[in-house]
Amino acid sequence: MTHAAKISIKGQVTVPAKIRRALGVQPGDVLIWDIGAKGQATVRRARPVDLEYLAAVSGTLSEWDTPEDDAAFRDL
Repeated sequence: MTHAAKISIKGQVTVPAKIRRALGVQPGDVLIWDIGAKGQATVRRARPVDLEYLAAVSGTLSEWDTPEDDAAFRDL
């Protein structure tokens, strides 16, 4: 399905209704834009973040918070 939208002077775009329905997005949702190697852009709906889960997990991450860990994982 191909649809066109014009970019405003502020860089804003109105997402056509058929595209919003196909992506299952509503006002307030976040879209993620990916750029391919040949300059082709794709857009997808961001999944909601489970803040309670992240808060519970964050306490367990300190065990990997040393300068040695930073050096070991720097190039990942």
